[in-house]
Amino acid sequence: MSKPKIYISKAIPEEALAYLEQHCECRMWDGQGAASRQGLLAQLHDVEGLLTTGGPINQELLEHAPKLRAVSSISVGYNHFDLEAMKARRVIGTNTPHVLDETVADLVLSLMLSAARRIPELDAFVKQGRWQRGKGLTDEDFFGMDVHHQTIGIIGMGRIGEAIAKRAVDGFGMSLLYHNRSRKPETEERFGARYCSLDELLRESGFVVMMTPLTPETERMIRLEHFEKMKPTAFFINASRGKTVDEPALIQALQTGLIRGAGLDVFDPEPPSPDNPLLHMPNVVTLPHIGSATAKTRLDMAMLAARNLVAALTGGHPPNVVPELRELLE
Repeated sequence: MSKPKIYISKAIPEEALAYLEQHCECRMWDGQGAASRQGLLAQLHDVEGLLTTGGPINQELLEHAPKLRAVSSISVGYNHFDLEAMKARRVIGTNTPHVLDETVADLVLSLMLSAARRIPELDAFVKQGRWQRGKGLTDEDFFGMDVHHQTIGIIGMGRIGEAIAKRAVDGFGMSLLYHNRSRKPETEERFGARYCSLDELLRESGFVVMMTPLTPETERMIRLEHFEKMKPTAFFINASRGKTVDEPALIQALQTGLIRGAGLDVFDPEPPSPDNPLLHMPNVVTLPHIGSATAKTRLDMAMLAARNLVAALTGGHPPNVVPELRELLE
């Protein structure tokens, strides 16, 4: 029996590639970064499976891939899937949830601490040789804000949100508010969390953490009117997707003192333009979308994506078909 043909659009860890080669006939992009759009489309004429890290899976791509049966994305988010087009062509789509929960939660706490205690700003201050005696500086010039025993408000209480909650409540003694599509009684009992409206969360939180997936309902969910409800001492943390926030409104909120600072791992678009004001504000911590960026987590994600793809192509049951496409397995 011949092996299904697959294309891998970006270099992956050797362990994941070895697993795929056991079960599939593999071709892989051998350049830097991910394959260009045109380079990708040119490779799809005979493949049954695609392993990808992003880029639109839409009608254009499907027309170039008449034999395609499954797309496995090395990501939690799958807003790059055109679900209706994939459903019409009966192309299964999978993602890699859960394996990165703890790593992303670590990063969110890092953003909170870095923004509140001004870590990047003061690191640069020391490295630039500006920390000198007798230059008119006082202790107050280095003051930041406490994180411990503050109130954290999490928008989107999924598995990553719960991992953040554990760190915030157990590790920092924080009070927890959350806003979600549905209540989580177990989360409320475990962490003493309080479910509340978005407006209430914004008014009462010292740290507002955005962790919603990107959907039509959450696109630009946070706008200027929401920043106006926040405390002037509050910090906004976004490790979800850049498009969940109206970025010009965030810039205005920071420039006018509606909020004290921000910690951002995501932007709209990515990468941000060099003249984006967010990149030039000392009270904003900016990272290059590295929520899952540790060697172990990226290996775990690649291995899960590989297993998803092999299962989809060899008659198994892929463990992580995205909810909107699960009907294709019936």
